[in-house]
Amino acid sequence: MASIRACLRKRATSENKHSIFIQITKDRKKSIITLGHNIFLKEWDEKLQRVKKSHPNSAWLNNLIAKKISEATDKLIELETNNTDTSSRVISRAFKATKESTFLKQAALYLKRLKDNGKGNQLSADTSRVERFKEFLGGSDINFSEIDVPLLKKFQSYLKGTRDVTERTIVNHLVVIRTIYNQAIENNLVDRKHYPFGKGKIKIKFPESLKIGLSAGDVKAIELAQVGEKPHHARNLWLFSFYLAGMRISDVMRLKWSDFHNGRLYYKMGKNAKADSLKVPEKALAIIEQYRREKPIHDLVFPDLESLKDLDDDIEVQTRIKTRVRKNNEQLQKVLEKAGITKTVTMHIARHSFGNISGSKIPVQMLQKFYRHTSITTTMGYQANFIHDKEDEALDNIVGF
Repeated sequence: MASIRACLRKRATSENKHSIFIQITKDRKKSIITLGHNIFLKEWDEKLQRVKKSHPNSAWLNNLIAKKISEATDKLIELETNNTDTSSRVISRAFKATKESTFLKQAALYLKRLKDNGKGNQLSADTSRVERFKEFLGGSDINFSEIDVPLLKKFQSYLKGTRDVTERTIVNHLVVIRTIYNQAIENNLVDRKHYPFGKGKIKIKFPESLKIGLSAGDVKAIELAQVGEKPHHARNLWLFSFYLAGMRISDVMRLKWSDFHNGRLYYKMGKNAKADSLKVPEKALAIIEQYRREKPIHDLVFPDLESLKDLDDDIEVQTRIKTRVRKNNEQLQKVLEKAGITKTVTMHIARHSFGNISGSKIPVQMLQKFYRHTSITTTMGYQANFIHDKEDEALDNIVGF
């Protein structure tokens, strides 16, 4: 059984006062919960673990101490009843988290963690999703036990009724709610028995998305399109991404001259930090030669991020990339018009186009290496969007009479 008692911190403040805290001891390991109040050493009764009457607010402080000890004890009993870990640290964390036991307070902690970890794109997207759920709740907070299956179904209907959203968008909102709910369970704020996701409840399944890439003829048309005497930056970015096995445009914009050695490119992918090297095709070398300049800012190959002061600021970098991708997508449309391509094409379609043209020509293990996928299953699922040979042959065999 853990022991829970009130104590004074030995080290005094600059005013020669000592902090009151609750000490939790379990298996000789200690954890503390600070109450945020300081008193003089002479005002503390060590034996009775309470503030002496000589303190002007002794009654109020002693009531606070008794309340906090009671809450910590209740939390310990709750954890033991649910067969949960009852180490001193877990009890302390669960007790502290009780103050933040509502959805919006936990959502704020979740978003702060994204910001602290430099997850700018996810922070931007998930902030909007939390705001939409808050809007659905009428601006008020809610306890996790109140987030049940009927409520989530109403939220799905609300999104469909108030916004022109896809099924994927609705799923993305549910994923954020589930992530925050799991965070609350991890912090012992809610019993797992209230969990509204899973079998027989709200099942989260991502709808299959259709990935369409350009053909080799389309890419050739983009290469040859007459768009003026000056090199066209958006076309250069798109083609460079394609030539480097569909490198993500966010990684293309981050490339530095120091990443190139002896005709090879050495870089770490931003999405999953996988590092590898690729031979730089002649066509790609011809593109980057157009950007040779003395003392480029931040040693960047392409100029899209040169206006930033600090490339280590992940949030700022991701925000700038998002802006530049949008601008380059707009500029790319001029190239498509000249090339006679009417399909919807963005910077990311360069990756799909590489997948489409490679088809079943390249072993899946090599494609996994190109794409930097952690699992070959991911590569197989991705490439399935572009391999239709067997289906086409089977269909011809049936109707080709």
